[in-house]
Amino acid sequence: VDNDRRDLDMNSKDVDAEKMTRFIRMNELRLVTEYNPVTAIGVMQSSLQLHLLLITDKMSPKHPKRMRKYRAAAELFKGKILFILLDSNLNSNERIVSFFKLKKSQLPALAIFHTPDEEQDILTLDEVSVERVQDFCNRFLQ
Repeated sequence: VDNDRRDLDMNSKDVDAEKMTRFIRMNELRLVTEYNPVTAIGVMQSSLQLHLLLITDKMSPKHPKRMRKYRAAAELFKGKILFILLDSNLNSNERIVSFFKLKKSQLPALAIFHTPDEEQDILTLDEVSVERVQDFCNRFLQ
């Protein structure tokens, strides 16, 4: 995950197939997966049913700072919510932006989506902060 090594203590007597599977599932994806044609299939087939999209312009000078905070928030929900970056500048992503009924003038935005029932919520924001992402996710989870 994001070039950070995680180890499962195999010397522990309580490691079973379920715990090992959970460890692998939690650490098989990046903290933030960029949505593109290559990753689309993996995103759609993910065992995580909650997807949080940061829809933003990757060319913005604010992008690196946004991503640092978004990754930090992703760490808090690892194994619960799949954090996705969607570049609003790519024509191939216009369909997804319109699915959430967003206009370019409303970006950046967070869009959370529950795949089984297609329940969703949107939060437009001028700045990404760990606290705002956390509050948004917790409200949706409740």
